[in-house]
Amino acid sequence: MDERHRDVLIALIREYIDSAQPVGSRLLARRYLKKLSPATIRNAMADLEEMGYLAQPHTSAGRVPTDKAYRLYVESFPPSLATPAGPPESLPARPSGIDGFMERTSEHLSTATRMTGLLLAPPLKQTTITRVEMIPLEEDRVLAVLVTDSGWVTARAIGVDPPLPADEVRKIGRELTRRFRDRTVAEIVEMETSPADPLDELHTRARSIMEQILALLRGRTLYISGAINMLDHPEFWDIETTRELLRTFEQKERLADLMANLAQDEGMHVTIGRENPFAEMRECTLITSTYLYRNQVLGILGVVGPRRLPYPDVISVVNETARHVTEALSRVRQDLYLPS
Repeated sequence: MDERHRDVLIALIREYIDSAQPVGSRLLARRYLKKLSPATIRNAMADLEEMGYLAQPHTSAGRVPTDKAYRLYVESFPPSLATPAGPPESLPARPSGIDGFMERTSEHLSTATRMTGLLLAPPLKQTTITRVEMIPLEEDRVLAVLVTDSGWVTARAIGVDPPLPADEVRKIGRELTRRFRDRTVAEIVEMETSPADPLDELHTRARSIMEQILALLRGRTLYISGAINMLDHPEFWDIETTRELLRTFEQKERLADLMANLAQDEGMHVTIGRENPFAEMRECTLITSTYLYRNQVLGILGVVGPRRLPYPDVISVVNETARHVTEALSRVRQDLYLPS
């Protein structure tokens, strides 16, 4: 692609992002490319359509960008794009509860971009467990505490039926540590879901505890804020398209799987249109960034919007929010993360 074709394509993308209307050659000549004639721009647009960067919704209409065009547009940004001078004023300060902080962070992403904010909290499939502690609370309740190799702590109160003595509860914790240490969550779940020995003493002695520990390991909290914002964009004024997308937001497990897969690679990800594995999201772009705890990926956050979104602005918001979350978590010392 030569410079002229590139200039025409970038100008058309910017205009389409602003207007949501197919773009014609006369408009580009008048607003963006005053040194080029409409006929020259029209020829360039025809070439770009042949190359797969533009599409023409109707014979007499202008052109609109394709996923391929948006991909080129995103990759044209300089590396320094997503590092604004300071955090937005609306970014939430970390309150005493991590759960509230993460919920407010997803709300901030939604408010700052006027789209749908997402945040996937730990644990993720590749998290490695280093220690399990079982702390007696009452006769029939125990606090299960899971510690990862990064030092992150996940805790939940679980029921014990039938009740067990305190010494027995602590012994089970030591056995779980021996069994789970240095294994990932995915390995542990697979190992314990289909144990090699069905008569394993721990499974027969404390079956209800094991089932609740596995549920805790499988569990992931996905915060979704501002789903209704999608109705502000013309792409989702079609009721059937919107219904399918909102159904995807309700099926949190599928969306959590997608986010967890993206979190396996540290950093920023931009998933455009048909790059999304779900057909219901083919009209969407998903912009995500991982956040860290003690230099390890802990989770991932991001924004879902139409393919026609202001990429530089949204990427900046997502990147800066992930940086802020990483910094806030670095100050965590004794807070426990309590999955909902």
